[in-house]
Amino acid sequence: METDRLAGTQSIDEQEMRHSSTKLREGQGGFSILEMLFATVILLVGLVAIAQLVPASIFLNYQNRNNSSALVFAQRDLDQMLDRPLTSTVFTNAKGQLCQLGDPAISNAAQGTNVVTYQNQATIDFNSTVDGYNFIYPENPAIPNGLQYDVRWAVILTKIGTTVYSKRFILGIRQQRGYGYFPPITLEAMVEK
Repeated sequence: METDRLAGTQSIDEQEMRHSSTKLREGQGGFSILEMLFATVILLVGLVAIAQLVPASIFLNYQNRNNSSALVFAQRDLDQMLDRPLTSTVFTNAKGQLCQLGDPAISNAAQGTNVVTYQNQATIDFNSTVDGYNFIYPENPAIPNGLQYDVRWAVILTKIGTTVYSKRFILGIRQQRGYGYFPPITLEAMVEK
């Protein structure tokens, strides 16, 4: 009797274990190979898209650095011109180049590099060159592609009688060589008595 009771208990236990393991299998889920394939393809498309942004951001950083350098050079040269007395006709800048500041005999006319108007703004015409009103920053050996900056300017003097009353400077700078197109930068300033 005892063995019958134990045998009955075993069969009940076996049935419960089979039933509970079936429940576990029914409740458990996983990814199929097809789902994993779709997830991998979506992940790869995202990674490729992000990988394409890296070279673009590096190139934009390079352009911004060059534009910033050109602006700093232009501002420095313009400041040197503005610091001269109105009677000065020539000076040597920090790089050792001789720079003309206009002939006092000529007034109310642009002297130096030609000036053109573009969208109601006076800009330097880089197709013309006048000695003494332009120079090129020499190559920088630290930069592998040998960037150079072409600096040109024009001066407009205003006189009262025979005395120079004001000078208006229009200075343009553009990058030469290097990679890509960089538009010229034009700065304009005026100094008066």
